[in-house]
Amino acid sequence: MSTFEEHRALLLGVAYRILGTVADAEDVVQEAWLRWSGVDEATVADPKAYLIRVTSRLAIDRLRWAKSRREAYVGPWLPEPLSTEPDVAERAELADTVELALLVVLETLSPLERAVFVLREAFDLPFAEIGEIVGRSEAAARQLARRARDHVRDRRPRFDVDRAERRRITERFAEAAMKGDLDGLIELLSAEVELVSDGGGKARAPLRVLTGAADVSRFLTSIATPANIAKFLVSVGQAGTAGLSVGLAELNNAPAMVISAEGRVVSVASLLVADGRIQAVYLMANPDKLARLTPA
Repeated sequence: MSTFEEHRALLLGVAYRILGTVADAEDVVQEAWLRWSGVDEATVADPKAYLIRVTSRLAIDRLRWAKSRREAYVGPWLPEPLSTEPDVAERAELADTVELALLVVLETLSPLERAVFVLREAFDLPFAEIGEIVGRSEAAARQLARRARDHVRDRRPRFDVDRAERRRITERFAEAAMKGDLDGLIELLSAEVELVSDGGGKARAPLRVLTGAADVSRFLTSIATPANIAKFLVSVGQAGTAGLSVGLAELNNAPAMVISAEGRVVSVASLLVADGRIQAVYLMANPDKLARLTPA
């Protein structure tokens, strides 16, 4: 295995956490490979550190460009869901600190704050090295990290870590939604539940965050039954009605409801659970962000 391939999964993990999209992360890693291919490896004392530095800088530049585009995004913007199933080769590098709720909070940081937070919290790099990567002094890197940690601590939602309970609630949520069981959904939702949906202007999704169990459950039952899903898919020309299926998959290190039709994923719902109730529903329907997923 070449030196670069040995570290590819790690570099993808760095880029994905900084950018929040698999497509951009893959582009950054490919550009890092192009730069690495033009370097005399014998002159690099620490290839891993060098590759992390190159990838991080490229990701920061890409994020600055992406943020300007996201300002014109139609409706809420959510990170691209990432498969963390056991058979995914990159699982070890990607499963940690890729919780969707955390990535959503990281979107509110500046590109430098986000990069420093990721490099310190996810990869435990020393501040001297982080400072070199982001072009700041060690003291400035520490300050950026402190500011980012405080921001994340204040805004990061609390959620249960009991994976078995989270999976059970996700299963019950999927069943109630598909049956159009309004009462069953309301029973699972907290009173202040939020639904954040990302259609990107390419799929049916609310253009604002829905709040409250009544509004969230009514919206979900209006779109999630098989008949309504099929009707919607035909209306937007995304897929026909054949092969409609619902399953659970491990996405961003948590169970998620995955709806597929004609062999491709058309919607994903990831839940934030605390105190036995669903606190937030992250609903992704933008086909561009689902293209890399396989049906559950």
